[in-house]
This record gives sequence, C-alpha cells and structure tokens, in this order.
Amino acid sequence: MRHLKDHRKLSKSSGPRRALLRNLATSFFLKSRIETTEEKAKEAQRVVEELITKAKSKDLSTQREVFAFLLSKEAGQRLYSTILPKVGERPGGYTRIVKTGKRRGDGASLAILELVE
Repeated sequence: MRHLKDHRKLSKSSGPRRALLRNLATSFFLKSRIETTEEKAKEAQRVVEELITKAKSKDLSTQREVFAFLLSKEAGQRLYSTILPKVGERPGGYTRIVKTGKRRGDGASLAILELVE
C-alpha cells in the first residue's frame, strides 16, 4: 500500500530522479511550457510551484537556493525577470497540466505543463 508516500518514484533511484526533475524545471523556466508524460508532469509541477513560491520571497538565501537547484543561470534569471511579475499576486496554482493523449510508440499518456497567465 502507498499510505503516506508523498512522491512518485518514476522507476528511478533518488539521484537520477532529482536530476530529471531539475532538468524538467530548468526547461520549464526557459520555455514556459514543456511536453512530457503525465506522471513526470505531475511531479515537475510540484517542484516548479515550490520554486516559484520560494522565489516570491526575494531573499538572498532563497535566491541562492533557486539558482543552485536550476541547471542554468538563464532559467533563474527568466524566473525572476518574466515569470514572477506575471504570477506575483497569485497565492498558488501557477501551472496547469493539459492532457494531450497517448504516445504512439509505447502508449504512455502525454501532458503539457504550462504557466497560468
């Protein structure tokens, strides 16, 4: 049973799973929308919304945490310069997941993670 389990394992150990989520978050902040499987999108949504909430405080320590998590400096700069002004007053729910159907090769359910404007 999965009682009190708080995240999906995505068939990976903790290191590759963290690397995958860092890559997805970095790509999201660079492009404002990514297409991936539904399960990965749900996990990336948790990470992205947590980073946006941290970035809203604009402390130096939280800014360093956000930049340390993201893989490129441009993604962090884009988060602070373009994404935060758009979602600054929202109390949460910065992203949405739109299901797009099945992938042709293996039948995995696909989804788009995008920024709510």
